[in-house]
Amino acid sequence: MENNTSQHISHKFNQEMEGLRNKVLKMGGLVELQIGASIEALQSVNAIGAEEIILRDHKVNALEVSIDEACTQVLARRQPAASDLRMVIAVIKTITDLERIGDEAEKIAKMALHLAEKDAGFNSRYAGISHLGDHVHKMVHDVLDAYARQDVDAALKVVRDDDKADEEYQNLTRLLITFMMEDPRRISEVLDVMWAARSLERIGDHAKNIGEYIIYLVKGKDIRHLDLNEVEKDILS
Repeated sequence: MENNTSQHISHKFNQEMEGLRNKVLKMGGLVELQIGASIEALQSVNAIGAEEIILRDHKVNALEVSIDEACTQVLARRQPAASDLRMVIAVIKTITDLERIGDEAEKIAKMALHLAEKDAGFNSRYAGISHLGDHVHKMVHDVLDAYARQDVDAALKVVRDDDKADEEYQNLTRLLITFMMEDPRRISEVLDVMWAARSLERIGDHAKNIGEYIIYLVKGKDIRHLDLNEVEKDILS
């Protein structure tokens, strides 16, 4: 009888953990949608699309609260240990970064609204933001896929990809500063684009963080602030 009870409890706990995982992926899917829509709204200076993104942000926030409460319940009732505890901790950290990615997508939408209010077009000099947007959007997609599969190799690639995002952001910033100097009448418009670029760079940072949580979850190793070459030798050997 005790064995059957133990198996039942174990099965119920596994179901709860799978439910948490699925909720994180649902939240990730919504955040991914927000990123893509915000980049599109900025490029097309689409005020209606931007407003929809801003209104939809509350759904991201609600999912974070719901998942956080579910994690609290698991910790209180199950008192998980070892890999199960790492799973709950990774979920809590991941949803925090996903919520912040959602906030950054909302900021990009607000910059699109500002451009629309100024009746500004998307100048060809802003093309670099499209490349940066595509790159960080892919980082988020890839890290969510790595999370679903608990793929350490894929997670490490996302962590490395953040360097490219930082480089693209720096190059774009230099270009936009030059553009403002050449045409001071566009300073206000260009500043909106620069803030949007900053949000994209931050999205890359949050995707990198999630990649690090995946490695922590699977390998039990905190790789923050460590040399990535040494990390690869250590955890992939």
